[in-house]
Amino acid sequence: MDKALMVAASGMQAQKMTIDIIANNLANVNTTGYKKSALMFQDLLYETIKSAGENTGGDQRRPSALQVGNGTRIVATQRSFRQGSVEATENPLDIAIEGDGFLLVRLPDGTNAYTRDGSLKLTAEGTLVTADGYIVEPEITLPEDTQQISIRKDGQVEVTIAGETEPTELGQIELARFVNPGGLEAMGQNLFKETIASGAPFIGNPGSDGLGLLHQGYLETSNVDVVQEMVNMIEAQRAYELNSKTIKTAEDMSRIVNNLKR
Repeated sequence: MDKALMVAASGMQAQKMTIDIIANNLANVNTTGYKKSALMFQDLLYETIKSAGENTGGDQRRPSALQVGNGTRIVATQRSFRQGSVEATENPLDIAIEGDGFLLVRLPDGTNAYTRDGSLKLTAEGTLVTADGYIVEPEITLPEDTQQISIRKDGQVEVTIAGETEPTELGQIELARFVNPGGLEAMGQNLFKETIASGAPFIGNPGSDGLGLLHQGYLETSNVDVVQEMVNMIEAQRAYELNSKTIKTAEDMSRIVNNLKR
């Protein structure tokens, strides 16, 4: 009975963390560029009581094994980088990435982070930054007398300056993509960090070498499917209840065995 208790307890722990992941997905349903997560599970080592193929007498061999499992364990969180919906904002500093790629962001320590959140802002000096003030790489600074900014699909940034009729090219917004984006480490603040598992980034202009395109005046929404998350929540709740009933049943059976002594 002790094994049943431990196995069921591992199941309850797994479903509890599943609810934690679902809650985080639902909390970020309106977060720009958010990518939903899901848990991955593996079964634990098995206790082999009788092995398949062992001799059972004469030339007879056991056709299948007798094994008892020891529960489940959580091995990873898998993040889905499926494209979110693109919604119009009419803000010229908003850009949505349609396709593969991340914006490059410079952190205070000089290293780069990566984001799908294209809700950009301007500093007092006219530099393009994220909502938290991190500079977008390559750095682009608008002149003080800028009247209009245009961000093309290929990332080329042009501005119209007061007193001039022709637009002026300021710079180029670049994107980064990874061989294994699932290996990126989420940092919060809509940022991801490169890891050994993700591999080094390939950096290029939007629309080239498999990178996505930019859409000015739009933002990518979260890719969380609320209905699916609610279904997953119900499934996790039912699984948690069933594991708790397993524990209660194992305790009742142990009580029956103890009462046999009386």
